[in-house]
Amino acid sequence: MPRQIPFIIANEACERFSFYGMRNILTPFLVSSLLLYAPEAERAGIAKEVFHTFVIGVYFFPILGGYIADRILGKYRTIMYFSLLYCIGQGLLALFVDNRIGFYTGLFLIALGSGGIKPLVASFMGDQFDQSNKNLARIAFDAFYWIINFGSLFASLLMPIALKSHSPELAFGIPGILMFIATVFFWMGRKRYVHVAPAPADPHSFLNVARTALFTPGASNLGTYIAYVGFALAIAALALTPVLHFVPAVCLAIVAVIAFGGYGTSLQLDRARTKHPDEAVEGVRAVLRLLIVFALITPFWSLFDQKASTWVLQADLMVKPEWFQSAQMQALNPALVMILIPLNNLLLYPLLRKFGFELTAIRKMGFGIAFSGLAWIVAGLIQLEIDGGTPMSVTWQVLPYALLTFAEVLVSATGLEFAYSQAPSSMKGVIMAFWYLSVTIGNLWVLLANASVKNPTVLGHVKDTGLSEAAFLMFFFAGFALVAAAIFGLYAKRYKSVDNYRAV
Repeated sequence: MPRQIPFIIANEACERFSFYGMRNILTPFLVSSLLLYAPEAERAGIAKEVFHTFVIGVYFFPILGGYIADRILGKYRTIMYFSLLYCIGQGLLALFVDNRIGFYTGLFLIALGSGGIKPLVASFMGDQFDQSNKNLARIAFDAFYWIINFGSLFASLLMPIALKSHSPELAFGIPGILMFIATVFFWMGRKRYVHVAPAPADPHSFLNVARTALFTPGASNLGTYIAYVGFALAIAALALTPVLHFVPAVCLAIVAVIAFGGYGTSLQLDRARTKHPDEAVEGVRAVLRLLIVFALITPFWSLFDQKASTWVLQADLMVKPEWFQSAQMQALNPALVMILIPLNNLLLYPLLRKFGFELTAIRKMGFGIAFSGLAWIVAGLIQLEIDGGTPMSVTWQVLPYALLTFAEVLVSATGLEFAYSQAPSSMKGVIMAFWYLSVTIGNLWVLLANASVKNPTVLGHVKDTGLSEAAFLMFFFAGFALVAAAIFGLYAKRYKSVDNYRAV
């Protein structure tokens, strides 16, 4: 194992404590403190909007960080600079717990800093391996994901107590201190790292190849017209900013450009061979196929990230000890991850291989999406009991948490290494950014679904079902994930994995 890996792992442990420490108390803090200006009945809804808008930012800015690292500064310097912004943002949260402008500025800087480094730490760790020891990379990625949850576990247990028993300043200040320590750990390994230099301007880059494919005339220009439709839809989405608000409108615009532009490019990709080598063209084809995988995973993120918003609000309605805070249920998720990762690798996967079933990375992700849907069916059944007036102990949430965590291990832990291994060498940072962009899109679906049920017509249809708004949305998201899992399974049968670890 490369001797520099412990510095990266230690950095990740502290950074994840910092991030989840503030994230897991964000919703209850907003409801109980920062949003007191709003009518009580509206605070939970506003808190969910703020939370998921923040998460969208966290997983949108990886595009910026990935580009800067791949083309300008390299991964190490980009991580360091964005980490400093991250530290400043955490500091602002602690300083402005009673000032919305200052607090939201801190959230923005955290989204920028955390998002900027998010695609890079994992891919930077991947850079420390080559073909001679790539078998150890899978172990390192599992350790990487395990340590993420180690930090998240203690943050989920301790920060809600700090918020209730002490003060918001302390509850947000501790994560800030941990982020500073994380930055120091990463800096300490600077002389031991393998540094992959930023790629120079490439005439055969992804965008150049795609541009050639779209705008080289041919017998049929259907792909070009489809790309134009994507740009037109993007403009339409931006025009809806007053209705959708800025963040959802921008995200929808990005989805339109990527989806229609990518499909249009795939239809005419062979035209690019007139100006670009076959290797570059096939690299673009591999990326486009990978983006389809990422798109089909977005429903999973819709369900997964609501455990810190929707499920916390559900726990508020359940019976629990006086000392127990609803947000502390989230500690169950990282605790189970820390158990399931070694259990799966040492017991479940070898047992399945023994019976002739090889659970490949892409198969794991497909099953994971399906298990997330099952988790939300259980959550919806719990909500039905609550709505019917049955006192429900918060321990009932253990079952949906267990199912969702098993899904997370299959999708998220597997996806990190999968995304790195499938990415062409010149696009590691950007491809990892697209992986995280799938989280942004997942949270976008949450915002749009929550906004839609405020429409009187939609609300009328919800009432006709006899379900509460909360229960309806839970079953809706469960169905969303199960349909995505079925489509993912069909696509996975055609997907051919590649190996893009560096040679030396």
